[in-house]
Amino acid sequence: MPHSFPISDFLNTPGIILDVRSPNEYAQGHIPNAKSFPLFTDEERAQVGTCYKQQGREQAVELGFAIAGPKFVNFITQAKALAPDKQVRIHCWRGGMRSGAVAWVLEMAGFQVSTLKGGYKTFRNWALNACQTPKPIITLGGMTGTGKTNILTALAAQGAQTLDLEQLASHRGSSFGSLGLPPQPSNEHFENRVAIAWSNFDPAQPVWIEAESCRIGICRVPDPLFQQMIQAPIIQVVRPRAERLALLVEVYGSANIEELIGATERIRKRLGGLRTQQAIALLQQRQLTEAFDLILEYYDKTYQYDLEKRKVPIYSVDVTGLSDAESAALLLEKAKFYCQELC
Repeated sequence: MPHSFPISDFLNTPGIILDVRSPNEYAQGHIPNAKSFPLFTDEERAQVGTCYKQQGREQAVELGFAIAGPKFVNFITQAKALAPDKQVRIHCWRGGMRSGAVAWVLEMAGFQVSTLKGGYKTFRNWALNACQTPKPIITLGGMTGTGKTNILTALAAQGAQTLDLEQLASHRGSSFGSLGLPPQPSNEHFENRVAIAWSNFDPAQPVWIEAESCRIGICRVPDPLFQQMIQAPIIQVVRPRAERLALLVEVYGSANIEELIGATERIRKRLGGLRTQQAIALLQQRQLTEAFDLILEYYDKTYQYDLEKRKVPIYSVDVTGLSDAESAALLLEKAKFYCQELC
């Protein structure tokens, strides 16, 4: 018989995770790094569910085996390709018949199988509660174009604990934030990604998180985490405007002009009609530096307004002329003095 584990043990058990729910269920949200391994297609799942409601459990089970039975050989072949070591973890929605059926097939084929008690539903409950665990945070602040995201990556490379919410959300958090990036995950899956990352951090060491609003594109930062973020001290990087503009051109210089114009239009109300038209005209002429210079007026005011609302210690670090790695090293050094209670 396969071993059935509670969520904390299941996540730490060896073996690839096979999510045997339907493709639509998987797309809505799944355990990060789990592979979609559906017992039924979306249409087949609907057929079995209808049969259960209209004819009862016994008939639904028979229909399920009639649909899935011919697939069993392919399941074994696919599982061997995904898990050459023959160690797999399996779950469905509630830890019931779907995971049980696939587990039985793979165990008969010689696999070492672990299942999740309560299925994905249990994982979701765990994920929604994961960020309630308090951990020390250092907020990495700085105006648009100061290179915070690159510095966060450099901090991680130098051994710091970092939570890159923008990477997990596939969005940079502004009107321009989706340009050049893959589609965003569902909010549910974003929460799953954040929960896994948060649970793996050492509570004895600070976690560096870029200053964000509660929403990053369509994704919403879990409220328990956001409440910790807005109470954390801020170390903000400072660069001269010329460097900031150069960094923005580096990030967005290859973007489609029409997409840049569309992003500018989305902030027309706050940027102002005249300034918006001037910025768009400059974009059409591919004068990106001059266009971003106008657009920064809005983002600088927004950042300053948000900063003033936070009643936390704020420390500024000038990184003029420094590389990402040099900036990260300087921040780590400064943090020893600014945030001794966190380090």
